[in-house]
Amino acid sequence: MNRENVRAQMRKGVLELCILRVLGQAEAYASDLLDNLRKADMLVVEGTLYPLLTRMKNAGWLDYRWEESKSGPPRKYYRLTELGQEILSDLDQEWLAFTEAVASLSR
Repeated sequence: MNRENVRAQMRKGVLELCILRVLGQAEAYASDLLDNLRKADMLVVEGTLYPLLTRMKNAGWLDYRWEESKSGPPRKYYRLTELGQEILSDLDQEWLAFTEAVASLSR
C-alpha cells in the first residue's frame, strides 16, 4: 500500500468525527462543511460527503433546515441533534484514547 492510499484510508476512518466536530461549532451548509474539511487537509469530494450526511441524518445524529438563497435554490443547513452531540462526545473520548494508545507504541 502506498503512502497516499494509507492517508486516504485514515481520513475515511475519521470523517464522521470531523463532520461532527465542524457541526458541533455551528450549523453548516454542505459547501461550508467541505471548505472546513479541506482547510484541515481532509480532502473530501461531494460524492463522499452527501451519502455520509444522509446516513448520519438517518441515524439521528444530524438534522437540517432549509433556507432560501438569494443566488439560487434553497440551501440545506445541517446541525447536530442531541444524539449527535452525545455521539460527538463519545467519539472524541474514543479518539483521544486511540491516539494515546498509538503514540505510546513509539515511546
